[in-house]
Amino acid sequence: MLSDEDLVRALVAAQFPQWAGLPVHRTGDHGTVNAVYRLGGAMAVRLPLAEGGARDVEKEQHWLPRLAAHLPVPVPAPLAEGGPGEGYPWSWSVCRWLEGEPLTGWSGTEAGEQAGEDADSLPDPSELASELAQFITALRRVDRSGAPPAYRGEPLAGRDAATRRTIEALREVLGDEGSEGALAVWEAAVSAPAPDGPGVWSHGDLQPGNILIKEGRLGAVIDFGCMGLADPALDLMAAWYLLPAAARPRFRTESGADAATWRRARGWALSVALPELDHYRTTNPVMAGNARRVLGELLAEESK
Repeated sequence: MLSDEDLVRALVAAQFPQWAGLPVHRTGDHGTVNAVYRLGGAMAVRLPLAEGGARDVEKEQHWLPRLAAHLPVPVPAPLAEGGPGEGYPWSWSVCRWLEGEPLTGWSGTEAGEQAGEDADSLPDPSELASELAQFITALRRVDRSGAPPAYRGEPLAGRDAATRRTIEALREVLGDEGSEGALAVWEAAVSAPAPDGPGVWSHGDLQPGNILIKEGRLGAVIDFGCMGLADPALDLMAAWYLLPAAARPRFRTESGADAATWRRARGWALSVALPELDHYRTTNPVMAGNARRVLGELLAEESK
């Protein structure tokens, strides 16, 4: 199999000759599901890194155009679906390029060197909180007919055993105090009342890298591979993944989160960050750093 940009050039030339000869450049270094390449000036090629990511291609091709009309910010617009070739085994996609810099979190992150915008550098992080809340509430209102379950579409309680195991596995990393704090956050979350009613449309992975900032505002939301119906609290994990503490009250208010939903949201953030830290701490310093920061924010709130 060809490598990197040469593979993308060969795939494009063979399957979409109208775009052959356009420059190809890989963007970013920290994706875990897709490698993304800029194709010319107006398009992006998303090449799944594993079979699981390839299964998302058809879902994105089908649903993103339907969701886009209802959302307040741009999302990827699929232009074409490619197939196996040139030694590459899976489906892949061509989308419209979206301008903006990835959000990297906020200052003080332990995620290492990242290109992008941190939330503290924005003119007013609370405006980002409002824009994220508007995006989430608009997405929730989209008709659910025929929608698939989200990647994280199970009830929060279904993650109980795995979350407790991961807390114990990370005890040397978190320390006894951190482990007990994580358990306290988790037990408050799983004891909260379950959501009332069916799942709602959710992005499912509102993390740094999937949010683009343009001119200090929310410019686009990308990477919808985890999308589908889920607990309304799932997307609220953005409060800890994307926002500094001072901006969270506005986000909570404008997203309409009651006490039970907010407790579950904290649990979702915890149950996602823990396995990320466990899995990536020796292989992907950016993902591990983001996860460690989220856990630190959750534990800091718990101690107050």
